[in-house]
Amino acid sequence: MAAVSLRSCRRGLSQFLSNGGVAALSSKRPQGDRRHKSSVQYASRPDLPKLAYRRVKGKSPGVVFLPGYGSNMNGQKAESLEEFCRSLGHSYLRFDYTGHGASEGVLTEGTIGIWKKDVLFMMDELTEGPQILVGSSMGGWLMLLAAIARPEKTAALVGISSATDHFVTAFNSLPIETRKELEAKGEWTLPSKHSEEGFYKFSMDFLREAENHCVLQSPIPITCPVRLIHGLKDEDVPWHISMQVAERVLSPDVDVILRRNGQHRMCEKDDIKLMVYTIDDLIDKLTTMV
Repeated sequence: MAAVSLRSCRRGLSQFLSNGGVAALSSKRPQGDRRHKSSVQYASRPDLPKLAYRRVKGKSPGVVFLPGYGSNMNGQKAESLEEFCRSLGHSYLRFDYTGHGASEGVLTEGTIGIWKKDVLFMMDELTEGPQILVGSSMGGWLMLLAAIARPEKTAALVGISSATDHFVTAFNSLPIETRKELEAKGEWTLPSKHSEEGFYKFSMDFLREAENHCVLQSPIPITCPVRLIHGLKDEDVPWHISMQVAERVLSPDVDVILRRNGQHRMCEKDDIKLMVYTIDDLIDKLTTMV
């Protein structure tokens, strides 16, 4: 697979990197820095939890950021992308899934199916035209599900430490005796340094429901451009998952970028810069297609 060409910056990207984007990419961004930050709004749905979101209006293709499990729309990648999209004049949407961040609902009552519906609702109601979906960790799984369900609204995909099928495959990789013990107990405790408690708990019902959304066992019917960025030092989600996604998608335009020192969150300055360059390259590709 060919490497993504990190070509020279366009005017908007140059401004982003030389002005506001420099602070956005810094791991020591000053507290209280609200440069051009969008305001939190809430999307109401009949008989369903309200979803918190931030949106910047602009031209197509738009960008939609999908965070990971237990994360929210205020992470460094999500905020940096907003400043980048604003600098280029493209639309941008970030939001919290049910039970995440500022949205209503309870995290432990959520499922992959519920969060997939969240993504589709937000795409249907709050975006116009084709979108570049940027999925981080579990968001990388949800972006695939959304692209399958809404091919007409999906212009391209960018996965960052994609955790496609990961909850299910990680559980199934445990020794059979361990799985039986956990099934009898009714829950699985997964250690994680990204949780305040130091672990995440998943019910067997959550895992069984997640199985309905696994996509790596057969060809993935996605034909748009796909870019997959993963760190070789990711201790949470193995980098070979991104390789499996690349092998399964039907798109002829797929690139995998492996960062030797990249970790799961991919939030170092150079990680975010690579993400921005990759999306900028896709925007240029999509807007110059004949």
